[in-house]
Amino acid sequence: MAIHFSPGELRQRRERACAELRQRDLAGLLIFRQESMYYLTGYDTFGYCFFQCLYLSAGGETVLLTRAPDLRQAQHTSDIGDIRVWADRAGHDPALHLRDILDEQKLCGARLGIEFDAYGLTAYNWRLVEAALEGFCEVHDASDLVSRQRVVKSDAELDYVRRAAELADAALDAALAETQPGAFEGDILAAMHNAIFRGGGDYSGNEFIIGSGVDALLCRYFSGRRNLDAEDQLTLEWAGAYRHYHAALMRTILVGNVRPEYRAMHSACVEAMQAGLEALVPGRPIGDVFDAHAAVLDAAGYRAHRLNACGYSLGATYTPTWMDWPMFYAGNPVRAQTNMVFFLHIILMDSDNHRAMTLGQTVRVGDTGSERLSSQPLDLLVR
Repeated sequence: MAIHFSPGELRQRRERACAELRQRDLAGLLIFRQESMYYLTGYDTFGYCFFQCLYLSAGGETVLLTRAPDLRQAQHTSDIGDIRVWADRAGHDPALHLRDILDEQKLCGARLGIEFDAYGLTAYNWRLVEAALEGFCEVHDASDLVSRQRVVKSDAELDYVRRAAELADAALDAALAETQPGAFEGDILAAMHNAIFRGGGDYSGNEFIIGSGVDALLCRYFSGRRNLDAEDQLTLEWAGAYRHYHAALMRTILVGNVRPEYRAMHSACVEAMQAGLEALVPGRPIGDVFDAHAAVLDAAGYRAHRLNACGYSLGATYTPTWMDWPMFYAGNPVRAQTNMVFFLHIILMDSDNHRAMTLGQTVRVGDTGSERLSSQPLDLLVR
């Protein structure tokens, strides 16, 4: 079986989730987030693009409702013992099958939690669930229940995060080896992915970001490739992924002549990064990290060129994103805890002059401060 955690660890995770269910006076949880299913049972699939629900009772029992292609997937990758399959056929409503399962569990009239904040629970699917459960039971938003539990990593999870960080470092080395005047962006991407897959890594939760020239100012993936000019800028944001755990990095690589404006932007990014790291300590609100980075960039004259957030939590996530809860933005009251893992990014995009400079790395919150998980230096990269 392809389960990446010990039976004891998975059991402890479910026990913590069940204790929280009882604390909230909920008889069980309707789980639609694939991340939650993976975290609690090991279940690993992209089948959440269809109707799929894992029921977790406050006593620890689990029942998975899924499609036939995921029956063996669940048997092979999870410790779920009760797997039900809904059939693909015209007019079939899987939410009615879910209600039958809940009825078997004697949950008529019960209070249940549900993960509304889930890519697996589209508005269309929620309409089906809402109609099926109307008058049967109460449902209450518990989207945060497992997500908050997942944010603090166990030792076993940190082992996977550290391996992901090594893969991210290898991808940067591969990118640098390919980057030069005339280089094709497709070759750079191919080298990065090759390093990760050869190292035993996974697909990341979203596409790698790559852009050069004026497109170096973009913070999203888009289709299309170009060759680098003799003097150019190349922005890369990527993540090593191992057992679905992510460690992200971000860099702007300069090609050819380096103008003084770029050196000034990079120096400000390094200073802002250090300020953010110093603010990321247990017990402090993570909004302080944003404030610390913004103060540096604003003082350096880059207020108009920075973003309104500077990073977010990382963990085991699925498509469409590797971004996890919570995020660094002004006023965020969530307090840092030991063994949280964050991607801290410093991004400057000067649209007036078409200049980009970025610096990002993954860090662990330690007992007294933050630990860099990448071995890559923060120096200005020039090819």
